[in-house]
This record gives sequence, C-alpha cells and structure tokens, in this order.
Amino acid sequence: MIAPIRVLLVDDIEENLIALEALVRQHGVEVSIAHSGQEALELLLVHDYALALLDVNMPEMDGFQLAELMRGTARTRTVPIIFVTAAYDAARVFRGYDAGAVDFLVKPIDPRILRHKVDTFVKLHEHKAQLADQLDQLGMFSERLAESLRLHETFVAALNHDLRSPLSAITVGLGLLAEDIVDKEQLEVLRRLEGATDRMAGMLDQLYELARARVGGGLVLDPKPGDLGSLVQDVVREAELRRENTLVLDVAGDAKGTWDLSRLSRIASNLISNAMQHGAGASRVHVQVDGREPGQVKLAVTNAGVIPPDLLPRIFEPFKRGESTTNGLGLGLYIVREIAAAHGGEVTVTSTPAAGTQFLVRLPRHTPPTPRAAAAHH
Repeated sequence: MIAPIRVLLVDDIEENLIALEALVRQHGVEVSIAHSGQEALELLLVHDYALALLDVNMPEMDGFQLAELMRGTARTRTVPIIFVTAAYDAARVFRGYDAGAVDFLVKPIDPRILRHKVDTFVKLHEHKAQLADQLDQLGMFSERLAESLRLHETFVAALNHDLRSPLSAITVGLGLLAEDIVDKEQLEVLRRLEGATDRMAGMLDQLYELARARVGGGLVLDPKPGDLGSLVQDVVREAELRRENTLVLDVAGDAKGTWDLSRLSRIASNLISNAMQHGAGASRVHVQVDGREPGQVKLAVTNAGVIPPDLLPRIFEPFKRGESTTNGLGLGLYIVREIAAAHGGEVTVTSTPAAGTQFLVRLPRHTPPTPRAAAAHH
C-alpha cells in the first residue's frame, strides 16, 4: 500500500503557517506543521515528505542550518527543500542552494506559483512511491521465480538419477545378449539398441548441464592440470569407432593447461559429433589443437557442411537444431558455449560454402577456481 503524501511547513510565525497551509493543502496531501527547526527534525524522523518549505529566518536554528542537517542524514537527504524568505538577497540565495535547496520563494508568495511547485513535487513523489512499490513486487516475483527454478533443478536432477538406473540395466542386458547372438540381423538390432541407449544417456547429461547452467547457479568447475591434445585424441579415437567419417587430428605446440578436463571432453565430443553428423556425406572432419600461443589453447573442428544463414546467429541457443538433426535435444552447442564461458573462454563459428563450417574454441591456459568451484572441491 502506498503511504500518504506529506508536505512539511516550517516557520516560527503562526500566521505564516496558516497562510502557507491554506495555499498548499489539496486533495490527497497531508500537511505537517513545525514551529522550529528542532520540531521539524522530530517530524522528519517519523514521516516521509514529498516537499519541505522552510522559512529562512527562525530563532535558534534557521532554515539554512535545518537544511544542512537534513542533507547530512540518509533518511532526509533526498527531501526537496524550498526556502521561503521575506527579502531577496543574492548571497543568501547562493547559500541556500549550497545547503541543498531546489528553489527560493520571496514573500509575498504568488499562490499560483506555489501551487504549481507543490503539484510538481507531489507528482514526483507519487511516481517515486509507485516505482518503489513496483520494485517490491518485482522482488517478490524474483523470489518466487528463484524458488521455481530451484524446484526445476531438483526435478531434473531426480529425473536424471531415476532414469539412469534402468538405462544402465538395459545397457548391461544388451551387452550380455550380444555375447550369445551370432545372427547378423539380430546383432544389428542390438547395435541399434545400444546406440539408442547411448543417445538417451547423452540427453540426460545435456538436461543436467542445462539445469546447472541456467538455474543451478552456473557450472561448477574442478580445474586440474591436463593436456588438451591428449584429451581430444582420446575423443577422436572413440568417435572413429562409431562413425564412417574420416577424422584428421593435428596437434601443434604445447597444449597443456589447467581446466575441468571432463567438461572439456564434453566440448570436444559435442563438436566432433556434430561435425561428423552434419558434414557433407562421409566427408573429412578436421580437428586441430593449437597450443603455440603462451596465454591460450585453441580447439578447432571443421567439416564440409554449411549452416543455414538464418540458423547461424542462433546456433548456440538452447533447443535450436538444424533441419537434418534427428537425434538429441538441441542442447549440445549451448552447453559447449557455457563450458567455454565458465573457463573464461569463448566459442565462435564461421560457415561458408567455400570453406565449410568451423567451430573455434579459445581457452585461457589456466582457469582460476571460482568460489563455487573451491567450495565444491572441499
């Protein structure tokens, strides 16, 4: 609920206060009256004011001194101050502005000017109060959204755990069946089933990474010394067993650094798998690891395919897939980008009919552990 709008009048002469109150009072505005600076300070400690009209000449504490005290207190620092004086004096006006005044009014006061100024500051105060109320509502909405996201992450984690157990049982069962089956057609069916379980496991991994990246406070890294060249070589060997594409790996320079090696393996696996799947037929996929620069190591994966121009600007968004994609959730490249960013690196893509498509990952050679990673490591 928005608090009432209040205007403070401060003058040591009762007749002046009565006249000011008659001019200032309007619908929806409460007027507070103080006969001294000390009385005004007491009211300012209790209420919020849209405007304060201060008489300059008051005994014990004049208007300038009161204004300086108001500006020195956090609660009253932003209250607009208009000084009311019986005579114009340039030096006093400058002193008033130095004390934080927004305006000066010289007696006798023009009622129209006074009402216009009061209306202006009342409207500003209304807008400020409405904005504060909207910010409070936004804060409550953000809290509810954060709680919803935490529940989402919990659901994804539970789903991941509950589905992996039966999936593992299926995988083990398929392996046992393959030992006793010699019929080629039946073995082909088993291989397809094994491929399906591998894809399902990959999708579960992607869902979990998505939850961590978007609603789980970000990816938690566990940096360790390693060699990106050796890591990518292992990924390439595994990929060669599953695909018919020709994979060519080049490693140049010193590719050692400190990274979360399991997550970098995910980067290499996703990029190489995509390149093999979306290349032109059984075309060659070129994988390059470049460690010749002292501050970074680069991983480039290139094939002869072309990404449609309308998809290229959105290629790293989650759930974006090309027309030829038949497997997966469209999360692989999003996860690649998030892992690279978590390491302080980046991933870019270029795609032209002449040069094909290349994904280039740049990684700092050493990744300092984040506070979340350090806490998780301990």
